[in-house]
Amino acid sequence: METLELVIMEDGDQEHVQVDQRSALSRLEEILLSLGSVVIGFSGGVDSTFLLKVARDVLGRERVRAVIGISETYPERELVEAVRLAEEIDAEYETVRTEETDVLKFAENPPDRCYYCKTELYEKLEGIRARIGFGAVIDGTNADDTHEFRPGLRALHEQSVCSPLAEAGLTKFAIRERSRELGLTTADKPSFACLSSRFPYGMAIDRDKLKRIDKAENILRDMGFLAVRVRFHDARTARIELGTKELMRAIEPAHREQIVTALKALDFTYVTLDLQGFRSGSMNEVLTEETKQGYL
Repeated sequence: METLELVIMEDGDQEHVQVDQRSALSRLEEILLSLGSVVIGFSGGVDSTFLLKVARDVLGRERVRAVIGISETYPERELVEAVRLAEEIDAEYETVRTEETDVLKFAENPPDRCYYCKTELYEKLEGIRARIGFGAVIDGTNADDTHEFRPGLRALHEQSVCSPLAEAGLTKFAIRERSRELGLTTADKPSFACLSSRFPYGMAIDRDKLKRIDKAENILRDMGFLAVRVRFHDARTARIELGTKELMRAIEPAHREQIVTALKALDFTYVTLDLQGFRSGSMNEVLTEETKQGYL
């Protein structure tokens, strides 16, 4: 039985854990087999790509359907990538339009904004599952996610969505390792969250703001930066988070001038670089533990 000490590293944060990876992978396969046929909420990220690949291998093409949700919160380049990955895995897929930006509570951007987004998505996935007669709706929530502030998990439970990766005990590190073994190009893909996570809680979200953030992040990715977030602190201020190893490159004169010029062209007056670097969920740093518990 293979038991490894893993070091989970997300831009500086480290955690040592003991994970029986082989046993977890076998458990994942057992869970998928027990479900029989599945509709997968597919984003093209590390977790959902790994889940789609394993489900496709275990259940066969005809019993797996990947569904890609399309909305203003999901960048066009991520959609193109998700379609490419589904085709590369040889999985059946379809797209569905989600309208979370039309939900008033979502647009108001409370700390449990993700709950409304996920509710909208899971309801659409359940409709597809019922239409094609499959056994279950599943998603790529992993074992690490269950220990973080993720109000969307409430919607997952309410909609009876299964999370095989979390149930099997697979962490993000383990999923990346197994993805490398399977030859998946997403093994080292930076973490991604929908564009609505770029705004401080309480700031209204609209399509124009989402488009500005999408364009700003595309500029940085086109320059070769990998771990990227552009946080929208007000109509004039952009706070850029980059991987800590990429910070020095960003302030090189030529790159700094290119970034500032490009983001000012998007009507940002102030273009700032966060010296702490990229970190998932940095907008949650203003929330107290008590506040977080009130939204879970």
